[in-house]
Amino acid sequence: MNGELSNVPDYRHDTVLPLPMEVTANAWAVDAACSGNPGPMEYQGIDLQTGAQVFHFGPVHGTNNIGEFLAIVHALALMEKQGIKDKIIYSDSYNAILWVHKKQCKTKLELSPKTEALYQIIRRAEQWLRTHAVTVPIMQWETRKWGDIPADFGRK
Repeated sequence: MNGELSNVPDYRHDTVLPLPMEVTANAWAVDAACSGNPGPMEYQGIDLQTGAQVFHFGPVHGTNNIGEFLAIVHALALMEKQGIKDKIIYSDSYNAILWVHKKQCKTKLELSPKTEALYQIIRRAEQWLRTHAVTVPIMQWETRKWGDIPADFGRK
């Protein structure tokens, strides 16, 4: 084989999306986008086997890190509601994964009339984390190795 192609990753052939072999296909990928920080923020979850959007929220005034955190909690709550126990969640946000494990959104976003509704959602997500066992694995998406997470909004 040509040496130039040795660094090209092998891709799965059992999914609609082009995923590297080392990525688990039975998973959801989540991501957030924010125009400015803070600014209009939204997040979504994508099923890696089908490429379908599983959920979407926003836009609301917030930050990217808050969106990343809420996307993970949204995925966890939806999986529990639907009885899904065998999938994993991929996020490209180290901070959001850490916040979920600590069950607290450590944002520095100022609480104001403009952000009050979002803060109510954050408090609800934190309460959900404190009252539910998280059994679904949350994995770090390795962007440098695999490229943008499939839930990316593509606005860079």
